[in-house]
Amino acid sequence: MANEPAWANQSHRRPRAILLGAADRPRILDEINQLLPDIKRHVDVVHIAVESDEELPEVADFVLVFGGDGSMLRAASQMGNRQLPVVGVNLGRLGFLADLPRDALLAALPDICAGRCRVVEHLMFRGQVLRADHVIHDELGLNETAILAGPPFSILYVDLYVDGELATTYSCDGLIISTPVGSTAHSLSTGGPILRKNLQAFVISPISPHTLTVRPVVDTADRVYEAVVREPNETTSVVMDGRTICRLTERERVRVQRAEPTFKMVEVAGQTYYRTLREKLGWGGNIGDR
Repeated sequence: MANEPAWANQSHRRPRAILLGAADRPRILDEINQLLPDIKRHVDVVHIAVESDEELPEVADFVLVFGGDGSMLRAASQMGNRQLPVVGVNLGRLGFLADLPRDALLAALPDICAGRCRVVEHLMFRGQVLRADHVIHDELGLNETAILAGPPFSILYVDLYVDGELATTYSCDGLIISTPVGSTAHSLSTGGPILRKNLQAFVISPISPHTLTVRPVVDTADRVYEAVVREPNETTSVVMDGRTICRLTERERVRVQRAEPTFKMVEVAGQTYYRTLREKLGWGGNIGDR
């Protein structure tokens, strides 16, 4: 879903922005400080947050996130149930989410502040770990939930349930349940498909499945997905958006479903879905041209 930004009709004041970076990456903080005078020409900066557990002020129109896709995932987690529109400024390497280059930010900022952009909403997931029907972990995520075998790396048997019905049992090294945004991350490296980021669906991708006929599955985001590992290894764990949530035993099950909040990305002219794929993945008709 794409919408006009809320601040487009508020000509009586300048938009207000929060700047997010990472305290453990000094280069990013240096970049923010260098850009700050130019940014302040267009927006009122109400807060600069460099710690992932920092509470964010409620008085803001959008967020400028500096870094790479990891910074975008941290920002989504930090905002929690109150998701503000996000402008991702790529200071990292690949940058599927943070795809606005540093130099392009200053050129795009006048249009963003004037409302000449659109806000596109993306699916987020609610990931839970349950034991005897009691929720022991509850997380909001943007990319994916992964069950990883861990040492001693023996094969896992993972039962997948969809809306309470047994769908299949995977013999594999792990299982990934991904959103469309996460389909270009870990899921892609396991052979999963690329989904347009604003689709309302999940991708279920087994990691190194033992049965060759087992392939990734795409299904609607309106279903509830649950996974149970029959005999987990000593360190079999559930990981959500790169964060290790807990180790799994045969008593727990992992549940993934649509979250109520959506991740809101600000898109400006020239930012298109296939252009991003083409440039980030190096798609081209002639290998010799690269």
